[in-house]
Amino acid sequence: MTADTPSARPVKLAPSILASDFARLGEELNAIESADWAHVDVMDGQFVPNISFGLPILAAARAASSLFMDVHLMIDRPERYLRDFADAGADGLTVHVESTPHIHRAVQQIKELGKQAGVTLNPGTPLETLRPVLADVDLVLIMSVNPGFGGQKFIPHSLERIRTVRRWLDEIGSPAELQVDGGVSATNARAVVNAGASNLVAGSAVFGPGGAQAGLERLREALK
Repeated sequence: MTADTPSARPVKLAPSILASDFARLGEELNAIESADWAHVDVMDGQFVPNISFGLPILAAARAASSLFMDVHLMIDRPERYLRDFADAGADGLTVHVESTPHIHRAVQQIKELGKQAGVTLNPGTPLETLRPVLADVDLVLIMSVNPGFGGQKFIPHSLERIRTVRRWLDEIGSPAELQVDGGVSATNARAVVNAGASNLVAGSAVFGPGGAQAGLERLREALK
């Protein structure tokens, strides 16, 4: 299969609850129960210029839903809190290569906690920084916006970064998910999957006009 041809691999949809109505979190999670994962964006106001939520929201989401809780830690020195987030209900934990000088150790810690280990990087960070841990992770997340805020536009060059990481994963025979987060919508979802993604995070494209169920259906229709 060549780049940018329709992919035969199954695609997981991971709505980002950052875009949901927190006053109705249980209802919002119920509305996305047909999704594959729930994506949980944790921001500390240090690693990224915004603060989102932390352990109590994750614990509440875990109590309200049986969905796979996919936790993206946009925080400095995430290794300090890996056990806490695991205990609060995370099924997968994704950390940034820029957030710690010990990325391999952080990945191993996640695995020792019995969770799926993911690694990610900012759009301006060279992809080569992923190579040392590529064979050790269960997920690679390509950020297609600069992390810290929802509702941003997809960075077009991200497609080339997705293609590159897909090639690397295929070369080493890795079954890791290739996830994309940032500006994913019904307009570009097919192009993102054709570039090699197997897992799409979407916030405002899901939790938007018509409700989350309608948002998920729009994405599914775009991928047919």
